Amino acid sequence: SENSLESLVSIGNICRSPIAEAVFRKLVSDEKLEHKWRTDSAAVSDWNVGRFPDSRALSCLRNHGIETAHKARQITKEDFQTFDHILCMDESNLRDLNRKSNQVKDCKAKIELLGTYDPQKQLIIEDPYYGNEKDFETVYEQCLRCCKAFLEKYH
Repeated sequence: SENSLESLVSIGNICRSPIAEAVFRKLVSDEKLEHKWRTDSAAVSDWNVGRFPDSRALSCLRNHGIETAHKARQITKEDFQTFDHILCMDESNLRDLNRKSNQVKDCKAKIELLGTYDPQKQLIIEDPYYGNEKDFETVYEQCLRCCKAFLEKYH
């Protein structure tokens, strides 16, 4: 559609989804497509609302020349009604989102795993929270591959 919308979602909205959001935003900006996309990320839970991304996520992004000012928020009913795509990180995200979307009257969002777009077929983007810098780097690389492929498909 002329102004496609996208939302990126994960459980706490401080590790994976801010990385995916920032990566996608940069790809969109590099391709001069800002007028076509609205990009955001949100959490399924309300644990971290208002918090900045994990410092390791921020430093990983910075290493790749990407800044973000994102603050965690929880997904809303309106998100399901306004976004075309809600992309999530793992099966439990997917279950929770599908359950929430069933409570929304006119859900128009297509809910799917971001990993379905991975050319390397890594379906699940694992939460790096209990891991180390290398795990955040892995998330970054997965998000980059998936977001590129997603953008190519819908651009």
